[in-house]
Amino acid sequence: MSKEPPTPPAELPAAIVTALNGYSPTQLRHVARYAEALAEYKAREARFEEELDENDVDEVPDDLPDDVPAKATITIKEINDNRYYYWQWREGDKIKSKYKAPVSPDK
Repeated sequence: MSKEPPTPPAELPAAIVTALNGYSPTQLRHVARYAEALAEYKAREARFEEELDENDVDEVPDDLPDDVPAKATITIKEINDNRYYYWQWREGDKIKSKYKAPVSPDK
């Protein structure tokens, strides 16, 4: 391991680098987890927008519950270090979710 601090990406604004340099290791780990979750959320939002534009539902899954629309997709959520499948879809400006199953059925 190097004794020098890592070089921040050029795309990262200087104000963010300065702020991060003042954080403790614990705070930085919290920031890293939050940033990863936020990136996943924004990527999922972008996918939902693309799917809404397509407006094509070719196949309805066999296990789709009655109260979940055919346009719903399956996503994975992590809750208390456990991973679960959820149906997700958009209703207006809101994203709705419904529990499906654990990712690992033995949990």
